[in-house]
Amino acid sequence: MIFAKAVFTFEINGTSLTGVLDWQGGGLDLQGTIQPANGPQSLSVAIVSSGRPRTDTDGWEYDYRANLAYEWPNGVGQVPALVGTVIRAKPHDGGPAGYVASFIAVKQT
Repeated sequence: MIFAKAVFTFEINGTSLTGVLDWQGGGLDLQGTIQPANGPQSLSVAIVSSGRPRTDTDGWEYDYRANLAYEWPNGVGQVPALVGTVIRAKPHDGGPAGYVASFIAVKQT
């Protein structure tokens, strides 16, 4: 089941992340942090997305947690991807807070 299909656009400054999540007819603004890889732990991100004032997403909030997908040493053509989960942090449009879904964000080339 597909919950949503959208495009993340990130701006990275050190360990800070800002950006947008856009889909046809809507979007969210992003703020987050990046935890660099450390030993066996892969790079991870924590992102809070907020609805845009005066739009259909006004008042929405979702939280994302993800890790960089494993990079196969002998992989051919592997594209970097973030793999994680997202939770609806605030209720909206009749949906309760707490709904969780998996997500994959694949780097566009």
